[in-house]
Amino acid sequence: MYKTVAETAKDISMPEEQVLRYIYAGRIKAVHDGTQYLVNSAQFDTYHEQLERIKEEIEIWRNTPIPEDPDIKDED
Repeated sequence: MYKTVAETAKDISMPEEQVLRYIYAGRIKAVHDGTQYLVNSAQFDTYHEQLERIKEEIEIWRNTPIPEDPDIKDED
């Protein structure tokens, strides 16, 4: 499915200007229909999967308790 630059920017949480820069640089593949650029949204499927995986890993890291340091000596 093809989306406009504005819709793509909203989907990937990025400013429209940056999406356009990536299109010009060739980092995002797009088609120019004469008046605007259209971006195939399927190229971001892997991006969304990796983003979800990273979010899950960060959540696991946050919920992991800090182990007690064995070098601490109680000198009461």
